[in-house]
Amino acid sequence: MHLTWLDSNSWLVEIAQKRIAIDPWLVGVLSFGNQEWLFKGVRSQDRPIPESIDLILLSQGLEDHAHPPTLKRLDRNIPVVASASAAKVVQKLGYRHVYPLLKGETWKLDNHLEIRATQGTPLGPFTLENGYLIRDLHQGTSLYYEPHGNHDPQLKDLAPIDVAIAPIINLSIPAIGSIIQGPERALELAQQIRPQFLLPTAAGGDIRLEGLINVLLKAKGSAKALQAQLQQHHLPTQIIEPQPGERIELKLKQPAAP
Repeated sequence: MHLTWLDSNSWLVEIAQKRIAIDPWLVGVLSFGNQEWLFKGVRSQDRPIPESIDLILLSQGLEDHAHPPTLKRLDRNIPVVASASAAKVVQKLGYRHVYPLLKGETWKLDNHLEIRATQGTPLGPFTLENGYLIRDLHQGTSLYYEPHGNHDPQLKDLAPIDVAIAPIINLSIPAIGSIIQGPERALELAQQIRPQFLLPTAAGGDIRLEGLINVLLKAKGSAKALQAQLQQHHLPTQIIEPQPGERIELKLKQPAAP
């Protein structure tokens, strides 16, 4: 299994000889509803569009997960597995093969991979976004992704899972509370699914953040502190912090049984 972190929540996952782009933001500015005074993410430079993408996986419909300028640059024939809200975004952009998944539903790619939607982040009273469990149907290796720390309590029934991509830093706004839940939720996740490796997501990387929200954001936690907690709880999980654009190989032990 190879992983490349592309800043923020954007990843390229290579598993079962397939290349999956997760929540890609690769080009242009990131803002919400074009309100750049409120929040603006700026790249030092655009990232190259990865070649030979077999699948796009979108966890949420907001711009930091379903980024329209990036999605406009990708091939509309690439299949997209998405939350219900993200599916609407790519359908409006003209993607031809869109597969919305609700919690517990699965989708297979060429009988090589199974994508299972898990409970993700609630955005309002009527919108529940997705986490995902990706499983290599031949090798048995597995990867879990959820970008806000809202982990499905039923994940324990799918454990162990080899690799987890999840936030390890808590980001909060005064008077609103946590918008990304890191250290405590990451520890609970490791106790639930006992991954061999945990890779942090939702960090900035080569990105400059501007706007009112960025001024108000408060961060808490670190990889070093979480690794110490994992050791205190006798958990074997190793935290790996890749550099933006770095392609890393995860040498897994015996694949976890489903």
